[in-house]
Amino acid sequence: MYQSYFGFREKPFNITPNPRFLYLSKQHKEAFAHLLYGIKNHAGFIELTGEVGTGKTTVLRTLLGQLDESSFIFALILNPCLSALELLRNINREFGIPHEGLENGALLEELNRFLLAENRVGKTVVLVIDEAQNLAPQVLEQIRLISNLETESDKLIQIVLAGQPELIDMLAKPELRQLAQRITVRYHLLPMDFEDSSAYIRHRILVAGGGGWINFTGEAMKKIYNFSKGSPRLLNIACDRTLLTAYSEDSKDISGKIAASAITELRGGRKTPVVNLKLALAVIMAALFLALVAFGALQLRENEKVNEVPGKAAETSSQGGLPA
Repeated sequence: MYQSYFGFREKPFNITPNPRFLYLSKQHKEAFAHLLYGIKNHAGFIELTGEVGTGKTTVLRTLLGQLDESSFIFALILNPCLSALELLRNINREFGIPHEGLENGALLEELNRFLLAENRVGKTVVLVIDEAQNLAPQVLEQIRLISNLETESDKLIQIVLAGQPELIDMLAKPELRQLAQRITVRYHLLPMDFEDSSAYIRHRILVAGGGGWINFTGEAMKKIYNFSKGSPRLLNIACDRTLLTAYSEDSKDISGKIAASAITELRGGRKTPVVNLKLALAVIMAALFLALVAFGALQLRENEKVNEVPGKAAETSSQGGLPA
């Protein structure tokens, strides 16, 4: 709605991950480096955790986009709410190897054959499981068994487990200690600081086609940061609503007052009417004009009626004075 008003080619603050809008903060760069180190050095198991909306999925997609297809082959599992058998079938399907109707043993044999073939040609196989905090303990045990597929000197598959902090608690359970002990590379992704959050907002505006005419004041930036606490997802939500509020108030300067109003709405306060102020004024002026025209027409008609009455009276009087 506000895109044309601000001159954007597209919405700058969608919450759907888009690699074109990628901004690597200090935290994201460190997370990226840890993942890349673990994969390239065949660590076996790698763990990435972070609160909701901190950008874990964005980092993962960026990582996979950076891996050279001539040296790496990967699979990304986004829906881990599966049984151990269903997960194994999904993994084989993602790698393009037989899976339909096969049971655990046959599935593992097919996977092992595939991993050995890729290893012989010098390729590194990477399995990424997002939202891993939703995995059942028996499914995690199945993943541990997959990691047993190895040669005498090398791990045949690199497994990245990414999830919310609950994943850390889950892996700390005694029954999963064998898996936890195999994780040699870990990184916990923290929210961005104020400096990175401000740079993130400016970056997304520029990528979307916005220029220097869109000005988030320092006060607006502070209010948005205090609301979001540096979470990229909450930054997107707050900035999107702030731009909508500025549009409704016909302002290209994003002040602290406008940001505060938008954040109040997000917290369940009053709603800003999604109407352009110029359009609203135009509608009001048009309504007033039509009312004046209608009033003028009514007055004219009343005057005509008043003028008619004396004329008829004079005519009656004249007729009454004629001789019989």
